[in-house]
Amino acid sequence: MKISVISVLKLCLISLLLTSSRVVQAQLRLPKLISDGMVLQRDVTLTIWGWATPGERITVRFKDKTYKTVTDARGQWQLKLPPMTAGGPFTMEIAGKSRLELKDILIGDVWFCSGQSNMAHQLNIHDVTYAHEIKQANYPQIRQFWIPTLTNLQAPQSDLPSGQWKAAVGEDVRPFSAVAYFFAKKLYTKYKVPIGIINASVGGTPIEAWTSEEGLTRFSTLKTTIDKNKDTTYINSLTQRPSVTANRPAPPVDLGLEGSPKWYEASYIPKGWRPINIPGYWEDQGVKDLNGVVWYRKEIDIPAAMAGKPAKVFLGRIVDADELYINGKLVGRTTYMYPQRRYPVPADVLKAGKNVFVVRVTNNAGKGGFVPDKPYCIFAGADTVDLKGTWQYKVGTAYRPIERRPGGGINAQNQPTALYNAMVAPATNYAINGFCWYQGESNAGKPEEYEALQTALINDWRHHWNQGNLPFLFVQLPGFMDYSYQPTESSWAVLREAQLNSLTAPNTAMVVAIDLGEWNDIHPDNKKDVGERLALAAMKTAYKESLVYSGPLYQSATVDGNKVVVSFTNTGSGLITKDGDELSEFALAGSDKKFVWAKARIADGKVIVWSDEVPNPRYVRYAWADNPVNPNLYNKEGLPASPFRTDN
Repeated sequence: MKISVISVLKLCLISLLLTSSRVVQAQLRLPKLISDGMVLQRDVTLTIWGWATPGERITVRFKDKTYKTVTDARGQWQLKLPPMTAGGPFTMEIAGKSRLELKDILIGDVWFCSGQSNMAHQLNIHDVTYAHEIKQANYPQIRQFWIPTLTNLQAPQSDLPSGQWKAAVGEDVRPFSAVAYFFAKKLYTKYKVPIGIINASVGGTPIEAWTSEEGLTRFSTLKTTIDKNKDTTYINSLTQRPSVTANRPAPPVDLGLEGSPKWYEASYIPKGWRPINIPGYWEDQGVKDLNGVVWYRKEIDIPAAMAGKPAKVFLGRIVDADELYINGKLVGRTTYMYPQRRYPVPADVLKAGKNVFVVRVTNNAGKGGFVPDKPYCIFAGADTVDLKGTWQYKVGTAYRPIERRPGGGINAQNQPTALYNAMVAPATNYAINGFCWYQGESNAGKPEEYEALQTALINDWRHHWNQGNLPFLFVQLPGFMDYSYQPTESSWAVLREAQLNSLTAPNTAMVVAIDLGEWNDIHPDNKKDVGERLALAAMKTAYKESLVYSGPLYQSATVDGNKVVVSFTNTGSGLITKDGDELSEFALAGSDKKFVWAKARIADGKVIVWSDEVPNPRYVRYAWADNPVNPNLYNKEGLPASPFRTDN
């Protein structure tokens, strides 16, 4: 078949027109935050912005009013909407050469929630503790926009690659930050206005990663790092160097996987296995300094009532990675230490009588094994079988020690400004009601710097949002790690002190969470009390309620003979001991700063501290430890006192 030149030209022209039409249609673009289901901040001027072709006329129609602007030479546009009262849902029409329609828009209060893993932890991770909350969730006016983990070492970004607003209804509530959800729920329950959460959180990240380059100007070392990281040649050179583990020989073959049958298979007959307890670390049970793979095995007696039914296994937490086999079948696996091990067991796995449970545990550093004080059981219906006790173990392979040497690139999410550029900057045009911040664990190695860094973050974010001194609410670190039964030094205590001192910044509020931690878990399960205490702080700062939002905070100390009299703010209706016993966790020292445990009592709204061992007292500490045993000073409103010291 012959095609004329004219026909070819016509086809090319039609194709060009269609392509041009698609380009024009694609020109009008909005940031991901401005999308269906969004919550807009009430009672403040709003910015709506986006991109189109240069010089394009843009019209926004919202609540029966029309607003107009023209894009600049770079195709950017923005316009202002006047303050509006809470309500919705509404529809917004945005038109240029093409037209967009946004639906289901609410007007209420928006909070930017950020930090590391304890803010990031989703309800889904705590679905046993909060199973009822998840099941009952039906709050279409509480919505979250979850910002994915992103980094940029070069410059602030103008938009996010993805994201959408989701309502706290049904299964969609599972990805909500647990802390932010309970914060939002308490505020919504009280004020009955829509609550929006913009969640930008990444586990294991330091505060400087969340601060802009401008905000870190006074920190010369960090500024040098920022400048170096902008050099892509430098960054590429790091990734091309041998890594710290490059010189590690290939690990020996795991004996448990080498032969036939494998150690997890039902036909395997164990030989040379030794007794060990679960829970517990193998380094505490006669296995010295072993990094590698250790297999655990036990025959578990399952009652007939559980046989042939779907079940669930709780294996607490395991350091670092694990695979669980039951009767030769793999039923669960986790690749890192932090998640709770909660594995579903299919109905065809369990049988009446003896069932062989095998756990393959891999550990790369530190103590390996099963974390104590966690649930270890299997259950189906009303039946539960305890999995704690004596198991058998055998080493599958032992890793050779690593010779450390520099190189191997950098972890971008830990670099100064990297998270601000990619996850915070794209949101700074979006009007909000305030900030919720839960972070600090990753800075505990250098706690003395934290007060200046947190103050810098507060000022930096307020500057970029340009809404004045927005409320900044933050969580003081809870108790974590081993209990200390003697007065001791503590980097976590110093960091809590830095957080306490950050309250000198205006319009800030701190949640004391010293009572909400777990000694063996940096991610404590109790997220509800944290969120609700943050809501109390919001009621005080953002909603101007007359209420006690915090426990007692150290104010001053006066030496009176052989005693020290300590005064507090936030005493509320009065000081109490939560358990009704004598005050505990107070320590006293003279000018030598050698602290000993002291006696303390409440009198006239103050605490009097003394010790026969310190006749000339000078300094007082309270709950000064990584994880104080029993910090029982509270106010009558049921809120705990912040740890403090007077000798810094």
